[in-house]
Amino acid sequence: MLKLLGTAVSFGAGFAGAKILDAVWLKVTGQKPPKPGDKEAQNEASLRQALGFAVASSVVASVIQVLTERGTTGAINYFKRTADEI
Repeated sequence: MLKLLGTAVSFGAGFAGAKILDAVWLKVTGQKPPKPGDKEAQNEASLRQALGFAVASSVVASVIQVLTERGTTGAINYFKRTADEI
């Protein structure tokens, strides 16, 4: 049950992180992020911008993965400990 909750939190955090990254990218560069499904944005972006966005996306995804994994593990351990005390 808690692992499913952890998966849901991970998806939600990933979605929120992607939206925040998109907003920051738009504010900093003034252009839409060069995502695979958006041909117009891809055509406007230079190779440097596309690689920069790919690196930034990877960093954000990795940080979110680590934080949600640690949070989920901590929650599971907490609830296991409290269940044993009852």
